[in-house]
Amino acid sequence: MSNKVLITNSQNAVKIPSGLRILIRRSCNAVLEFEKFEGSAEISVTFVDNARIAELNAQYRNKNMPTDVLSFPMGENGVYDIDEDNGCKILGDIVISMERAMEQAELYGHSLQREVAYLTVHSMLHLLGYDHEASGLEAVRMREKEEAVLVQLGLPRTVSYTSDEV
Repeated sequence: MSNKVLITNSQNAVKIPSGLRILIRRSCNAVLEFEKFEGSAEISVTFVDNARIAELNAQYRNKNMPTDVLSFPMGENGVYDIDEDNGCKILGDIVISMERAMEQAELYGHSLQREVAYLTVHSMLHLLGYDHEASGLEAVRMREKEEAVLVQLGLPRTVSYTSDEV
């Protein structure tokens, strides 16, 4: 049985590069493999613009501003509902602001593809129960896992995410 990654484009702000959907599927599968996830999983990924993600961020996190990605886990403590049609465990939803992804790719000096892969990997870890806001140690563990998966995908970090200026 294989994983199902359902991808929807609900924005017109950024043209979706060819191959991006394949990269998202590879990213989801790489996280599941890295985490030794048992069984098949179903994940929904939706591309939105900054206005829509700001609405969702306000509604679900009480933060009235756009963000890069939101994760909506469906499982708890490793227990997931099963999609009766395909037998997959329903992990949840990932919502990516393509406008913010483009901005961040430019800011960090890498491709849109690398940024979207990073956001997908980051969110997949959230869907599997990781929470970088819970503690500093959890944040470090999550970052290490993100980078390990991105290296496996051939997308290592090329620049620091912090300023080197003094």
